[in-house]
Amino acid sequence: MAGLSADYYTELERGSAKNGVQPSAQTLAALARALRLNGDERDHLFHLAERPVPPSVHGPSAHVQPALLGLLDRLSNTPARVITDLHETLVENDLARNLLGKSPAHHGPTASFVYRWFTDPQARERYPSEDHPHHSRVFVADLQAAAARRDRDAEVTKMVVVLRRRSQEFAALWDTHDVAVRRKDHKKIVHPTLGIIELDCYNLLSEDGRQRLLWFTAPPGSRGAEQLELLAVIGTQDLSVTEGTAPEGLSVAESGRQR
Repeated sequence: MAGLSADYYTELERGSAKNGVQPSAQTLAALARALRLNGDERDHLFHLAERPVPPSVHGPSAHVQPALLGLLDRLSNTPARVITDLHETLVENDLARNLLGKSPAHHGPTASFVYRWFTDPQARERYPSEDHPHHSRVFVADLQAAAARRDRDAEVTKMVVVLRRRSQEFAALWDTHDVAVRRKDHKKIVHPTLGIIELDCYNLLSEDGRQRLLWFTAPPGSRGAEQLELLAVIGTQDLSVTEGTAPEGLSVAESGRQR
């Protein structure tokens, strides 16, 4: 399991420090993945091994939590993606990419959609301009909740400092101290081919709140539902040949982080 011999694993179970076994952080991370531990369980594993918990355990490159990934796999006919609490996309299906555009291939604060919303005008192009103030308030209130949940850790603090410096709108909203995690919202998406698509957006948070499944639906028989069906057809026509190397239903940029 996780590339470890049975004898080595037995020594770990008996207590690493007491038996002179000092597993590396890489070994512990591999073991956590093999056991499909959640964030709290991974932290506990590192503590038991008397190793510092690395930032990557909860950072933007963290593996998608199995429960959320399992649900995403069942939403092949629904635009869906798994994102972090800082709004960085970890994995998405084709329909989500067709609806919202491809997520950045890189990692870090600048990959966060909230960061790009306040620093890159192109990030807002898929939303009607009259809805921008609403989305700005929602994003900032959600980031306030994430900051509180993280106890103002270095990652979220750095993002807030940069955003306050780069965006007067963000700074003003941050100073209102509104805190809220919106689990349902009604959104209008401006699609370059299909025009405005009205959809209901839902969020399902992981147990530790660090990740969430985001998906879009429309009532049966509605114009939005018809547009989603068309989106699937248009998407298959627009896909480039280079993306055929990714696992079915997942974009190349995200396939390396799914497990």
